Amino acid sequence: MVILSELSEGSSSSSSTQGYSSSAPAQSSPIHDHRYDVFLSFRGVDTRHSFTNHLYKALIEANISTFLDDEEIETGEDLRPELESAIKASRASIIVLSKNYATSTWCLDELVLILEQRMTSNHIVIPIFYHVEPTHVRKQQSTFGEAMAKHKQMMEAETNANKRSLWAQKMDRWHKALIEVANLKGNDVNGRIETEFIEEIVKSIHRRLHVTLWTTQPLLIGMGYSINFVTSWLKDGSSHTADILTISGIGGIGKTSLAKHVYRLCWHEFDRSSYIEDISRKCDRKYNGLLDLQEQLCSDISKTSSIKVHDVSVYTSRIENELARKRVFLVLDDVSTLHQLDALLGSKGFHPGSKVIITTKDAWLTQSCALFKTYIKPKYESLVLRGLDEIDSQQLLCYHAFVCNHPKVGYEEVSDKLVKYCQGHPLALEVLGKSLHNRDVAYWEGCIEVLKKETNSHINNVLKMSFDSLPSENDKELFKHIACFFVGIGRDVTKTILEACDINTRSGITNLTDRCLLSIGWKNELKMHQLVQEMGRFEVRRESLNKPWKRSRLWCHKESFRVLKQKKGKGNIIGLALDMRMLEKEKLGGSIELKTDALSSMDSLMLLQLNYVHMNGSYENFPKELRGLCMHGFHLKSIPSDLPMENLVALDMSYSNIESFFNCYSNPDRLEKRQKLDGSCLKDKMLLGSLKILNLSFCTQLRILGDFDQLPALERLILRNCIALVEISESIEQCVGLFFIDMSYCKKLEKLPRNISMLKNVKTVMLDGCNLSDSRIENRDVDSMELCKANNIGINIRTSSSAFVGGIPSDLKLFSVSLPRSLVSLSLANNNLSTESFPMDFSSLIMLRHLYLDDNPIDSMPSCVRTLPMLQILSMEDCKKLKSIEHPPHTLRALYLFSDHKSYVEKIAFDPEMSPLDVFLFLESSDETEIEGMFKILPMVAIEEKVLHSLGWTNLDFLNDRSVGTNSSESEIQMMFYEFGIFSTLYVAGEMPSWFRHRSAGPSISFTIPSSSSSSPSNRLIGLNFCSLHTLKSPDERFLFPYDDHFPPSPMMTISNITKNRMWIYERHRDRKTEGQWVLLSHWMFGMNEMEARDLITITVTLPYDEVIKECGVSLMYDDGEKKDEDALGYYKSWNHIIGGDLSPFQTTTGQYILSKSRFFRPAIKLSPYHRKFIADGPNYQAQKEDCWFRAFSQRNPGTIGQ
Repeated sequence: MVILSELSEGSSSSSSTQGYSSSAPAQSSPIHDHRYDVFLSFRGVDTRHSFTNHLYKALIEANISTFLDDEEIETGEDLRPELESAIKASRASIIVLSKNYATSTWCLDELVLILEQRMTSNHIVIPIFYHVEPTHVRKQQSTFGEAMAKHKQMMEAETNANKRSLWAQKMDRWHKALIEVANLKGNDVNGRIETEFIEEIVKSIHRRLHVTLWTTQPLLIGMGYSINFVTSWLKDGSSHTADILTISGIGGIGKTSLAKHVYRLCWHEFDRSSYIEDISRKCDRKYNGLLDLQEQLCSDISKTSSIKVHDVSVYTSRIENELARKRVFLVLDDVSTLHQLDALLGSKGFHPGSKVIITTKDAWLTQSCALFKTYIKPKYESLVLRGLDEIDSQQLLCYHAFVCNHPKVGYEEVSDKLVKYCQGHPLALEVLGKSLHNRDVAYWEGCIEVLKKETNSHINNVLKMSFDSLPSENDKELFKHIACFFVGIGRDVTKTILEACDINTRSGITNLTDRCLLSIGWKNELKMHQLVQEMGRFEVRRESLNKPWKRSRLWCHKESFRVLKQKKGKGNIIGLALDMRMLEKEKLGGSIELKTDALSSMDSLMLLQLNYVHMNGSYENFPKELRGLCMHGFHLKSIPSDLPMENLVALDMSYSNIESFFNCYSNPDRLEKRQKLDGSCLKDKMLLGSLKILNLSFCTQLRILGDFDQLPALERLILRNCIALVEISESIEQCVGLFFIDMSYCKKLEKLPRNISMLKNVKTVMLDGCNLSDSRIENRDVDSMELCKANNIGINIRTSSSAFVGGIPSDLKLFSVSLPRSLVSLSLANNNLSTESFPMDFSSLIMLRHLYLDDNPIDSMPSCVRTLPMLQILSMEDCKKLKSIEHPPHTLRALYLFSDHKSYVEKIAFDPEMSPLDVFLFLESSDETEIEGMFKILPMVAIEEKVLHSLGWTNLDFLNDRSVGTNSSESEIQMMFYEFGIFSTLYVAGEMPSWFRHRSAGPSISFTIPSSSSSSPSNRLIGLNFCSLHTLKSPDERFLFPYDDHFPPSPMMTISNITKNRMWIYERHRDRKTEGQWVLLSHWMFGMNEMEARDLITITVTLPYDEVIKECGVSLMYDDGEKKDEDALGYYKSWNHIIGGDLSPFQTTTGQYILSKSRFFRPAIKLSPYHRKFIADGPNYQAQKEDCWFRAFSQRNPGTIGQ
């Protein structure tokens, strides 16, 4: 088949068969030998100080390396060697043909050599006719004729015969060269504005040479994904408005480098473009800095001189007018205020197709500017830069430290330490790498020790810009609190504690995340880059560099220990952390015991962590303003009665030795002590009246938990791994605000409070590993109707009345009734629950959205799950016996099925009304899992005749024997797979079916769909059958091509409709390899929108490394025009993600469809090397905007669903 492509850059009407394509360098001039992008050939007396000078400057500004001869006077007859070398070392030449060009023999010699280079080495030639007519050049008329006549006179005047002969030869070459250059496609400056003309020339050179793709920029190491993301966004022309992209991230993360690189790649593709750099700094350092930036922008996008003004609003109006007229590309680098954005972009909108990139440390800014308050808002996209991975970090560090990609011998360990310290921060890697260049290992070690104590000042100053831009002191205090104490802590827990410290976290955390000073992890924990955290801590350290007791916060365990040991802490300290496990005893000196009175003078202390600290003395002088107290490993068996806790909102006593918690009635000793203090156990009720968070996890001696009437404000109760806990008091009903309960792995807990279901605000209950199915748990009778009345809910009459609600029922038959109706999240993981353990009905849990049944021996989804009316997340990870999941609630949005063990989930089926869903599947057997709407597996013998007839598979030899499939090995081969509207099967055979009449040798075939079909009155194509005959390569051939990612793991079929410019690339399900020969048969369902008469079609099979195709063939299927009561393929057509349905999640940025089952479980399309044969452009990793998109069935064909 004929492949149509553009003519090569060097082609012309006179020599179209010569030259090379610009997409590949000529062999004689490899790319790395070129020193220049462009050689400028011109006549100095005509244009050196005017047009050529302007052109040269424009090329240099565009990062195009250009050779321009500085010699004014020609000396000697022959071309200087350096000029000849420069031409040969250039990729392209621009020839400025002015009126006196031909008067210079050097110019003519340059022209001859340039055209020779064009013929032999892919040298691009661009003639510019500068106020001369191409005809005059071609026919050597006017000034060109006069110049050639003078050269002829000089030749004829030469008396030396040899020299005259050389002159004649030169004259002949000059004459031919002028004809050839005049015949090339040139650029005529006549009647053009020179600045616009020069801009077009530069864009043309930029596009044809791909200049910036050559330049290696160290700061862009590891930024391939980001570059691809931005360039794909730039090339997306689907928007009818302007597109705006915000690139955000902490200082030094690479925002400017990325934007500048992409600008250099793509600026020439727009009518006008402008790159405004370092906006924040220029505005801060100069009173009228913003006016200067507006003037630069106006100049770039208008290209006309205008009167300078001194009013921001006037410039904004001019900018708005220009932006509305032309398709522009703008980069606004380091924007820090709304005023800057509004002044530079205005509010009137852009010309369609315009693109704007904004780099900022504050992601909130862009969508708050005036442009987004208009009726027609721009299309918005954002990209947050997070830093480099360890491999790229190592490469960047080594580039600057060793001028290579890997550490020198002996430096491996120290370079690893620095990479870990920098945590992927490009600026830190660059600064430290450069500072350590040519230094020995000992110097590196010393540098690392210094960095442990203080951050590099240059890096710190860059990061501090984001901190300084915070809008309020509240946000700065919040940032310092988090940097010192709350990194890794849950967002909600942090908010609860700091709100009690009079810190506004609602807007504060948003402001921090917008400036990339903080991020939120997938578990809702607070995350902060290590360098950012150190910058925040340095801000606190600056309060008193050498006297830590004078600072507001102490987080360094060694400093905290010394301040407490020396009793220097005063009222300025608001937070202190000490974990004795973090200290080495031998370095502390003296006793490691501390006195409680060391805290007595810290009147302002609100946040205190004393983990594994042994303190002696009375606790009555502890700071009374404490809001958060953490004492892991507390050594006493009960909480000291004199500990002031009235203002506490969070108490964490995990890993402690306490045996009970404020159960004064069950502890006689404690009761007696408290009666001596107060005369009554009731007098000090509400001792913990402000407490919202109580964490007693891993308190292995804790047996009883009671006196909840002292905790009226309690919101979170965490009792994880309290393995001795046997009782929780009924007084828990007093905690009306309780919304989170974690009792996971409390394996001896025999009694749940009967009235726990009365709590109306509980949202989350975690009961992982509580042995709910253990038969030792006692069952007691309870009046079901009384229970229903108490809970004000109905009950299924089939439910057993012997189920115990007060305890944890062994069979869960009434478990849902004993749980609060307000429940949103329930975790029952690792409880040895079988499918039969669950009740028939969970409908009482009307608010439940998240259900975790992980690591239980269930074999199918329990029926009660279907009764949950609001369920959105269902997790059944590591359920080793799980075989099927059928018809989960249609509200489900995410299904988790990961497993580290051998698991054989056979089938997943959905309801037609299901919501868009994310399926997270990672099982050893995932290739064999039948998922409705994704992938169906059927034995060939089980397929109905009417289905085979509709596929056109009625005359297959192996189907004639209906016993096929009884043999296990044959059964594995002769299965039918269905996905994406494609049926396929593989079977052993030595030839293709005889009814494939249109055949081709090898793995590809091309054809034109006939304009008419005798078998179809309507001539409507409904599908095609494609067949290929496979065999294995010889062992020697397989050895030559070992498996790598250049070969697909299974046959990949590509159907391209060249007429309609559509392409489907189908990555078929993997089959077991077989010896000998086999046939791969597929049926593709197409509609009239995909295939029509006279369409030119190409089908190609890309094979694994060890296979070869002998021949392939195609057979078209048409509608026979007969009316049918039932469409045999109706069920298959009802699937949503098939050809003719919704394939948008499988479409690349360049329009092709990659039909791979793995895409259902990946957040993006991944292009491998074997795709590049069909998809030349676009990034390797193409993320999709919608996270939740899978639907099993099409919403357009509900009537055909149900088979």
